[in-house]
Amino acid sequence: MDKYSYIGNTDIDTIDKLYEQYKSDPDSVDVQWRKFFEGFEFAQKNFPINKSAGQILDNEFKVINLIEGYRKRGHLFTKTNPVRTRRRYTPTLDIENYGLEKSDLNKIFQAGKNIGIGPATLKEIIDHLETTYCQSIGAEYMFIRNPEIITWWQNKMEPAKNIPTFTKDERKHIYYHLKQAVGFENFIHKKFVGQKRFSLEGAESLIPALDAVIEKGADLGIEEFIIGMSHRGRLNVLANILEKPVEDIFAEYLGEEYDDAIALGDVKYHLGYGNTVTTDKGKKVRLNLAPNPSHLEAVGPVVQGIAKAKIWNKYNHDYDKLAPIIIHGDAAIASQGVVYETIQMSQLKGYRTGGTIHLVINNQVGFTTNYLDGRSSTYCTDIGKVTKAPIFHVNGDDVEALIYTIQLAMEYRYTFHTDVFIDILCYRKFGHNEGDEPRFTQPLLYKAISKHPNPRDIYGNHLIEQNIFTKDDLKRLQSEYNESLEEKLDLAKKSEKLHIKQFLIEDWQKYHYAKLGEFDESPETGLDKMVLKAIAHRLNHPPKDLKLFKKAEKLLKDRNEMIKNEQLDWAMAELLAYGTLVNEGHPVRLSGQDSERGTFSHRHSAIVLEDSGNKFIPLKHISEGQADFHVFNSPLSEYGVLGFEYGYAMAMPNGLNIWEAQFGDFYNVAQVVIDQYISSAEEKWGLMNGLTLFLPHGYEGQGPEHSSARIERFLMLCANNNMQVANITNPANFFHILRRQVHRNFTVPLIIFTPKSLLRHPRCKSTLNELASGKFQEVIDDEDVNVNEVRRVIFCAGKMYYDLLAKKEEFGASDIALVRIEQLYPWPKKQIQKIIYKYSNTKRWIWAQEEPVNMGAWKFVKEKITNVNLQVVARLESGSPAVGLNKLHILGQEEIIGKIFRKCTCELKNKYCGLQCEVGSSRVEIKKQHTYL
Repeated sequence: MDKYSYIGNTDIDTIDKLYEQYKSDPDSVDVQWRKFFEGFEFAQKNFPINKSAGQILDNEFKVINLIEGYRKRGHLFTKTNPVRTRRRYTPTLDIENYGLEKSDLNKIFQAGKNIGIGPATLKEIIDHLETTYCQSIGAEYMFIRNPEIITWWQNKMEPAKNIPTFTKDERKHIYYHLKQAVGFENFIHKKFVGQKRFSLEGAESLIPALDAVIEKGADLGIEEFIIGMSHRGRLNVLANILEKPVEDIFAEYLGEEYDDAIALGDVKYHLGYGNTVTTDKGKKVRLNLAPNPSHLEAVGPVVQGIAKAKIWNKYNHDYDKLAPIIIHGDAAIASQGVVYETIQMSQLKGYRTGGTIHLVINNQVGFTTNYLDGRSSTYCTDIGKVTKAPIFHVNGDDVEALIYTIQLAMEYRYTFHTDVFIDILCYRKFGHNEGDEPRFTQPLLYKAISKHPNPRDIYGNHLIEQNIFTKDDLKRLQSEYNESLEEKLDLAKKSEKLHIKQFLIEDWQKYHYAKLGEFDESPETGLDKMVLKAIAHRLNHPPKDLKLFKKAEKLLKDRNEMIKNEQLDWAMAELLAYGTLVNEGHPVRLSGQDSERGTFSHRHSAIVLEDSGNKFIPLKHISEGQADFHVFNSPLSEYGVLGFEYGYAMAMPNGLNIWEAQFGDFYNVAQVVIDQYISSAEEKWGLMNGLTLFLPHGYEGQGPEHSSARIERFLMLCANNNMQVANITNPANFFHILRRQVHRNFTVPLIIFTPKSLLRHPRCKSTLNELASGKFQEVIDDEDVNVNEVRRVIFCAGKMYYDLLAKKEEFGASDIALVRIEQLYPWPKKQIQKIIYKYSNTKRWIWAQEEPVNMGAWKFVKEKITNVNLQVVARLESGSPAVGLNKLHILGQEEIIGKIFRKCTCELKNKYCGLQCEVGSSRVEIKKQHTYL
C-alpha cells in the first residue's frame, strides 16, 4: 500500500503536511485521503474545532479502530445465549481500550461514514455498532481474505443494523410454523409416552428458519434442496418442512411390520424422505432429506455427493438450481473428523457444490458432556474458518433474528457460492432422549431450562404486544392444530403395514431391487472388435499439437502396440471399459487418491502436458455426444471422499461411479460408510446404489499396511445379495465386470480387490477377442488339464493364481486343477457345483490363499463349499495381516506354495509327487498309495 494511503500512516505531522498538499492540489493525494479531507473541511465549516487536521485525524483513527473492534470482536459480547450467562472475554469494547474518553461521546466523527450513517457523534456510532454486532446476532467474517466479501457483509448488515423488519402477514406466517413445531412435539410427548423421538424442543425456531431459507432460495431460482441432519428434531422437519404425512409418522410409532419394500427397516428418526412442496409464492421446490445412521455427521459427505451429481447431471452444472443444507449438532460438528474432511472438499473442482448452508442446533451439551469439555475452540463452528466461511451465532429464542440471518446466508451463497455457518444457540428441553434424566450431570442448566418458555410462546407474547394477535387467537390456533393431529392419529391407527418411501425414487424409476437368481449369470457385455479398436485409437492418439512428456509418448506407443498385437494389459482393458461406456451414453466418474495416474503408475487417464502443466484426458474425447468422463485426484481422505462418492452414485444410477483407495489397507478409515451405507442401506432404507470400490490388494512384501484390503471383513457383511465382492485375475474379466455394473436394470455396490504386481505381470494379459465376446466369468476353470488325471482341485482368487500357476508349470503337475473364483459374493453356487461335478475323481479339495488363515476368504468359502472335504492352505493365524521384512514374506509365500507342491520321500526320490507322501511313511504305505494311483 502507498505510504500516503488512508490507513497506512497516522503520524500527526505527516497528516498535517498531507492536508497542506491537498489544499494546493486535491488530486495529488490518495482518493481516500481526499474524501477524508473533504469531510474534515465540511465539519470545520459547520462545527468548527480549534485543532489541526492531524490531531482530529488521530481521534478519527481511534474511532475507526473501535469500529474495527466491533466488527472483529463484537460477536464475543452478544446476547445470543437464551439459558446461560455468556463467558467473559477481555479486552472489552469499552472506549477507554481504544484511547477514547467519555468526553468524546458527544463529539462528531467522520468515521460514521464507515458504517453507513454519515458524520455522527461517538455515542451514535457506538449505539449503531452495539445494535449491529452485539444483540441477538453475532457475526464472524473479518477473517475472510476477500475484501469484496467483507464489504458485501458490511453493506448488508451495518446500514440495517442487523434489525429484521417483517410485515404483519410475515410475522403471522412465522408464528404458524412455530405453532406447528411446538405443537407437534407436545402432541407426541403426550400420546407416545416414554418413546424416543429426539425432540426439537428448545430449538423449534429451526422450523421457521428452514421454511425461510427454502422460500428465499426459491425466489433466487433454487429448484431443489438436499438436506442432511441427524436424529435431533428430524421428525419435526419431516412433518413440517418436507410435509411427510403426519399419520405416517404416527404409524411408525404404532406399526409392527413393514410391507415388502424393505426387509429390516430402521428407527423412524433415521429415515429419509423426498417431496415436492409449493412455496408461498407458488413455486415448486423439490426437498430431499437423506437417510442417516446414528453415526453423527456421516451423512454430510453423502449429501454433498448427491448434490454434486444432481448439479452436474440434472442441472447442467448450474449451482444456482440446487443447494445443500446440513444440520449439525454442536458437539458433533466440533469433534467429528469427517466434518473437516467434508469442508476441505468444498472448494475442490471435483467435489464443490456451490456452497452449503450449515445450521447448528447448539444444545450446549453433547449427550451428558458439558460444552466446555467438548472442545478446545471458542465456538463449535470454528471449523468453518478453515475455508474462510462466514459464521453467525444467533439466539434461538429470537426467531426473527434467525430468519433474517438465514435469508442473508442464502443470498450470500447465491452471490459467492461458498459455505456459510449459522450457530443457533438454544437448548435441549429433555435429556439426550426423552427417557434420559439430564439433571444428573447438568442440574443448574436444567433448572434454568425448566422455567424457560418455548420459542412459540415467546414469539406469541411479542405478537400480542404488537397487536397482531390476542391471547384468544393464539389459543384457538393451537387448539385447531392439536385437533388436526388427533385426526391424523386416528388414521394412523388404521394402518396395517408400514411403507417406507424409497429415497430419490424419481431417479430410480427404471431400476428394480435385485431378485432371487438374477446374480446367477452375467449378461453379455462384449462388443464389436472394430468399435474397441476405434476407441483405443482415440485413447492412444492425442492431438499432435500437444507436447507430451517423453515417457508419456512411450506409454501411448506401447499401448498402441498392444492393440495391434491384440494382447492387452490391465490398464488398457480398464480404459477401454470406460471408453465403451461413455461412448454408449453411460457417464463414468473415478475418484481417489492419485487416481488420475494410479497409485502404481499404470492408468495414466490424465496426461500432463510438458510445456504447460495442463492435463489432456483422452476419455473426454471418444466421440461426439458421448457421456461425461471425470477422474479426480481426491484429497488425502477416505471417510469423507467415500461418503461423497456413495452419495454421488446414489443420484446417478445410469453411470459407473468408482472410489479407489490408494492401498486397499486404508479403506478402513472409512469403515463407517462401509457398515452404515454400502452393506446395509438397502435393507434399512430401501436405497439403491451401484458404487464400485477399487481396493488394491495382494501380498508382495510391502508390510502389514500395504498388503490386505481385508477381504474377510467385506465377506462377513455379505447377505441377501446386498453387494458384490470380486477378486479378479485377468484384464478381460475386469473389463466385463465394469461394463456389467451398468448393463443391468438393478444394481448393488461392487467391491473389487484390484491387483498391484499383476498390473505388469507378463502372464496377466487378455486378447482383444476376449473383450469383444463373452461376459464376466464368476468362476474360471483350468482349461489345461485332463479331467481324468486331476486328483487335486485348488480353489483360489486374485494374485495367488499366478504364483500357483508358475509352480504348477515348473513341476508339470498335471494332476492339479487351478480354479479361480473371481466373484466371491454373491456366491456362484451353480458354477462351483459344476466344477465339483466335473472333477469327480478328485481326492483333495483345497482353498489356497495368501492371507493368514483367520483372514482372507477361507472362513467364508468353507461355509459355502460343504459337499466336499475342503482343506485350506494359508499363512498361520495372526493379528497382523503381514510380516514387515521382505525376506520373511518370501519365505512365507514359498511355504504356502510348498504345501501344495511338496516334495516327498517315496520312490520318486524327492521330486514332486501328486500324493505328497508324508516324510516318515513306511515304504509299504507309500507303495500302496502309488499302486492305488
